[in-house]
Amino acid sequence: MTRSHAYRGVFPVAPTVFDENGRLDLDGQRRAIDFMIDAGSHGLCILANFSEQFVLTDEERDQVMRAVLEHVAGRVPVIVTTTHFGSEICAERSKRAQDMGAAMVMVMPPYHGATFRVAEPGIHEFFRRVSDAIRIPIMIQDAPVAGTPLSAEFLARMAREIPNVAYFKIEVPQAAAKLRRLIEIGGDAIIGPWDGEEAITLMADLDAGATGAMTGGGYPDGIRQIMDPWEAGRREEAMDAYARWLPLINYENRQCGLVACKSLMKEGGVIRSEAVRHPLMPLHPATRAGLIEIARRLDPLVLRWGR
Repeated sequence: MTRSHAYRGVFPVAPTVFDENGRLDLDGQRRAIDFMIDAGSHGLCILANFSEQFVLTDEERDQVMRAVLEHVAGRVPVIVTTTHFGSEICAERSKRAQDMGAAMVMVMPPYHGATFRVAEPGIHEFFRRVSDAIRIPIMIQDAPVAGTPLSAEFLARMAREIPNVAYFKIEVPQAAAKLRRLIEIGGDAIIGPWDGEEAITLMADLDAGATGAMTGGGYPDGIRQIMDPWEAGRREEAMDAYARWLPLINYENRQCGLVACKSLMKEGGVIRSEAVRHPLMPLHPATRAGLIEIARRLDPLVLRWGR
């Protein structure tokens, strides 16, 4: 695994699609995947927090994973989130994802509730056990939801000492500073320093050295308008695109959360239902209207794809 063969670009999180009764809609799932590929995604991530992974049974996780990986059929690489508190369960999930065709797994450090946390030696051993079970890369998701401090120094040490740990989705406050420090001290062991949190800090993170963006799934074409010129060395064009798309990014991040993607896909005829599973709640009609109003000004493919 080298930087020259690294995954990079726009890898949005796919929603898990339900019908109005809360059952899996695998046909809608496949349509969502086709849209995301048509919208320019370099790859996809499934079963993440923005996929409502926490409301799925283990059987449903396998159903979604199999349906997506078989439908994608190698068109783009797929990252499968395999987070679990238990080391052996996470390792087994990761092995199953690899065997079904996942290109990478994404894993959060073990946590549970407000107070169940694991110290650094346990986290190091956790990721070592997951790594020992598979041959594909591991992306560590460093997000506030885990409530687990992961210093740049500790992340870099795991990258050096654990063979498959090579990608890092950084979405904590001051993400750019952490990315910059991680790259500085991790060197060649840091194959994929990535941006997250719906790309709300994307330009600062690109300036710090980020090579990938894992965003919501509603407008990969918009994120490409930022990433593509940046990659080509056209920073001013990237800055203009970031300024243009930032109101929608902000509205998703601060007002809607994971529901934004489903609402955009429903509005554009990609999926039949934007239902989320209780206790998650649908968007207030006024909030949804604000989302669609901002999106229409940008003419994203999602609002045209299914019409």
